[in-house]
Amino acid sequence: MSGMVVVTDDNFEREVIHSRLPVVVDFTAEWCAPCRITEPILKELSQKLDGRVKFAKVEVDSADRTTRAYGIHSIPTYLFVVEGKEKGREIGPVEPAEFRSILKRYFDFARSPR
Repeated sequence: MSGMVVVTDDNFEREVIHSRLPVVVDFTAEWCAPCRITEPILKELSQKLDGRVKFAKVEVDSADRTTRAYGIHSIPTYLFVVEGKEKGREIGPVEPAEFRSILKRYFDFARSPR
């Protein structure tokens, strides 16, 4: 599966917590300009790291239960989840090179993207 998975309150646990792959969870909204700027970066990385990292997109306006449960107050916010546990989070737009460095920090095997 290539690309970003849309995650809702109903499928968050299945797609993120029980994922066999590490997951980058992008908390976003259509009206968020910084989120729109970062979206192409995430799509590109999701294709390059297909099969090694899952990229999940959570629309905060329609997934309020999940948004509240994770204490999301600013967007974009990125959660880095491994084996159901949050390894870290980043807040605000991120440049492509910086995002790759962040992935390396949280996901050891992502050091050599295809």
